[in-house]
Amino acid sequence: MNRALIDQYEAGAVLPGRAIEGLSKAELNSFPVAGMWSIQQVILHLMDSDLVGSDRMKRVISEPNPILYAYDENLWAKNLTYEQLDPKIACELFRLNRLMTASILKTLPDAAFDRAGNHTERGVESLEVLVAGYVEHLSHHLKFVRDKREKLGKPMA
Repeated sequence: MNRALIDQYEAGAVLPGRAIEGLSKAELNSFPVAGMWSIQQVILHLMDSDLVGSDRMKRVISEPNPILYAYDENLWAKNLTYEQLDPKIACELFRLNRLMTASILKTLPDAAFDRAGNHTERGVESLEVLVAGYVEHLSHHLKFVRDKREKLGKPMA
């Protein structure tokens, strides 16, 4: 197990909060890229996804061959009123969840990262694959936030 991966996962805890600094409610909920999510929707998706990810990791750590359920992120964005929720609370929840999950991951022996669950769409996924996937997921979505901020004339520092 590459322990630097856990450090990357943990370091991502503060990134969503930094990504929305200096943006108004109108800017957070605007659609600078037509047909794509707003920055707020991306931030709320990151929070929900990381909570699901933490649950998946805990199941893999704790249970023999658990089922890791897929979900429809577009339906969550549509039906969970992302545009009405507080993005700062979402960022704080994301931050705290990442820090707590990273604390758990740091306590595990390397062999634990070979444990796996069965994702209902992607098949068998090890704990190491899950951690790497959530590191990449954050990076992937923050690229979109950076692009949207650029289009709003408010680039990230």
